[in-house]
Amino acid sequence: MSDCSVRRETTLLVIAKAPIAGYAKTRLTPPLTPRDAARVAAAALLDTLDSVLRSEVTHRVVAFTGDVDAAECRDELRSALADFVVIPQRGDDFGDRLANAHADAARFGAPVLQIGMDTPQIGPRVLTSAAHRLAAGNVALLGPAEDGGWWALGLPTAQPARVLADVPMSTDRTGELTRKALRHTGCRVRSLPTFSDVDTFADAIRVAAQSTGRFASTFHELHDRGLVLR
Repeated sequence: MSDCSVRRETTLLVIAKAPIAGYAKTRLTPPLTPRDAARVAAAALLDTLDSVLRSEVTHRVVAFTGDVDAAECRDELRSALADFVVIPQRGDDFGDRLANAHADAARFGAPVLQIGMDTPQIGPRVLTSAAHRLAAGNVALLGPAEDGGWWALGLPTAQPARVLADVPMSTDRTGELTRKALRHTGCRVRSLPTFSDVDTFADAIRVAAQSTGRFASTFHELHDRGLVLR
């Protein structure tokens, strides 16, 4: 038997970092200032948390890093995070932190659907559909990103997540290599819809045009105030 097996409940796991100037979404600067990039990151995280809260899942977990007291929109974030089980990120690099977060979130005994904080256009319908697919069968789910990475990873058990520590992150082959590594554990991997995540300023323009929440409002406000150069 492979590392993947069936569970009925689902856990939705968000990987998040505190939206602090100079710490979050630094690839948006320039043309954004560090503080404005952090404001955009805060809006994306708040939209994501709202979508997770409105999704049909059993458990909701945020693996968090950074000081929320130093974050933009700190009061809103504290209020939103109160509805989640918040765990600290553990590990020396991003792959380690992802693998450890899956292991920590798996304590509920349910399959884990993991997303990031940089796809604010994805609403509860997409997340609920993915969670239901994960609960229905013994397969892994991978949501491709348009830049070659991935925006979601669903695993029936935490064991396959160990391969993430050895997959190069933030490259145009991250999705391909993640899929290959999961298959080597014995997992059958199925694809979720493809979305664009917000890594660069061009990404932010594209995602804001597809969004209607805080992220879009914040980003368009910066344009309207003339703080973002076209």
